[in-house]
Amino acid sequence: MSSSDNPLFFDVLLEKLTYGGEAMGRLPDGRAVFVPFGLPGETVRVRLTQDKQNFARGELLEVLTASAERIDPKCKHFGKCGGCHYQNLSYEDQLQAKTGILRDQFQRIGKIENPPIKAIVPSPLEWNYRNHVQFHLTAEGKLGFVNSKGNSVFPIEECHLPETSIDSFWRELQFESNKDVERVSLRAGQNEELMVVLESENFETPELEIEADVSVVHLFDEHPVVIAGRDHFVVSVHQKDFRVSAGSFFQVNTKMAEKMVEHLLAYSLARVSMSTTLLDVYCGVGLFSKFFAPTCGQVIGIEASESACEDFVFNLDEFDNVELYEGTAEEVLPGLAGRLDSSTFVIVDPPRAGIERHALDAIISIKPQIIAYVSCDPSTLARDAARLINGGYRLVEVTPFDLFPQTYHIESISIFESM
Repeated sequence: MSSSDNPLFFDVLLEKLTYGGEAMGRLPDGRAVFVPFGLPGETVRVRLTQDKQNFARGELLEVLTASAERIDPKCKHFGKCGGCHYQNLSYEDQLQAKTGILRDQFQRIGKIENPPIKAIVPSPLEWNYRNHVQFHLTAEGKLGFVNSKGNSVFPIEECHLPETSIDSFWRELQFESNKDVERVSLRAGQNEELMVVLESENFETPELEIEADVSVVHLFDEHPVVIAGRDHFVVSVHQKDFRVSAGSFFQVNTKMAEKMVEHLLAYSLARVSMSTTLLDVYCGVGLFSKFFAPTCGQVIGIEASESACEDFVFNLDEFDNVELYEGTAEEVLPGLAGRLDSSTFVIVDPPRAGIERHALDAIISIKPQIIAYVSCDPSTLARDAARLINGGYRLVEVTPFDLFPQTYHIESISIFESM
């Protein structure tokens, strides 16, 4: 029913959490309405912010009947900030919710009736786990985040997600305005080493005064200019050091990166030998390749990022059995297909968009025995899983990893085996 004569206001019973950090309910006409910061079982008053023919989105105005699972959020900005979505749930409930959402994505998008989802691997740290935090600047030059509506930046006073070294430092950063800097990233390496990355659309180096002993890098058009310190930092995973440059991607939760490596190594223990070629697609700085290089006959990495390629070469310099191709997966893979066969073990770790269609077709044409798919987006994973199954693969298992507590993001590793 409408809560007033205004057609934009409704009282809605929320039914379930959906991927993207929203809860779904039904409007009187039967359309689904998606509401951020609501929980299943709650009756909420919403104002429609998007009114489409088949669905709607609403802003949560008031919780009329609260869920028994609802808890008080830790952060004062929760609800206004677009970074966290589940601070109103206990960590155990967050893990259950993410497992259910992952299953739902496989069923709805992948048309996989009973996806073989294993128990989710929890993060050892529910808070202060991020080794990389990206800030935007307000007009006055204060550090802030994009709001939950996605239409403005607000200054923040606290954030409970960054590692303690970042958390104790970010308040020291001050800018006169936001005109010279698009974004400010703080990245933490081993021994609390810090790097400040200033991104701008202007080639002129921004001015910044910092008394702390940190590296400062200006990134314009992916070209780094070192203002202070050095152009990279070091992350340690299972006693192996990885050089990570300012413009290179690395998993934001270091402890969970270790658990993902452990998982892949345990699965491959009896399946990888010196007659195996590891094909590491979207290999980044070489996180997985470095652990497999000692036990595989050959490692082939594919990566489009120039800085990540440079890091990969440095990080795997000790091995003679490693090749790297710089380019997109869809450019490189078709040329490799002829020299690889079913003894190939494939690891793919694509961005949120998933595996590009031509790249996926090229992987299937190689007919590798095993494909390990590291995903950060269950919707594109489910889409690609359906394509792999149609291409002659069986989905053996899916293990979710909670790299992003308090948020809706779901990392997972899926194993596909050739039929």
